[in-house]
Amino acid sequence: MAISDVGLPGEVPWKKMSAEELENQYCPSQWVVRLGAEEALRTYSQIGIEATRRARATRKSLLHVPYGDGEGEKVDIYFPDEAAEALPFFLFFHGGYWQSGREDAQRNSPQLKVAQAQPVDPTCRVLVVVGQFDSPEFHRQSWEFYQALCQGKWKASFEQLHDVDHFEIVENLTQKDNVLTQIILKTIFQ
Repeated sequence: MAISDVGLPGEVPWKKMSAEELENQYCPSQWVVRLGAEEALRTYSQIGIEATRRARATRKSLLHVPYGDGEGEKVDIYFPDEAAEALPFFLFFHGGYWQSGREDAQRNSPQLKVAQAQPVDPTCRVLVVVGQFDSPEFHRQSWEFYQALCQGKWKASFEQLHDVDHFEIVENLTQKDNVLTQIILKTIFQ
């Protein structure tokens, strides 16, 4: 993506979009290439449910940890095996869905939180990933988030993954030989 695709500083392109265009831009299932929208939602919901079930059965965890004031603003944390405690760890954040409430989304925006914080550990690295088939708005906001990280002195990198959509990014994290997994390992061990 070219920098010119991102927009001017201070400009908020999504505010100029119609409700229909907002729905299109912020609904990842509309951009799925391999599966249709409904099939993608069914497939990846089932994958998520099964992965959560396995993690809860096999890992130490903290469930429903609040990160905001709203009832739906909670996260589950799963810890690595004992043998892995000395190694670097990977923390995966997946953004919220804009339809869950614009006020909540704006209040808890990672981009706004990054502007308020400095990295505690200078070795902490952040990888911002977008799929080739994600919406133009998702590309724009991901790039802006990456830029905010860099301005905040975070060690950040930006990757656009070729030939994948939003859902495939998460699915590919389970595959050792996938390009994203290799990028993450390279980033962690730099």
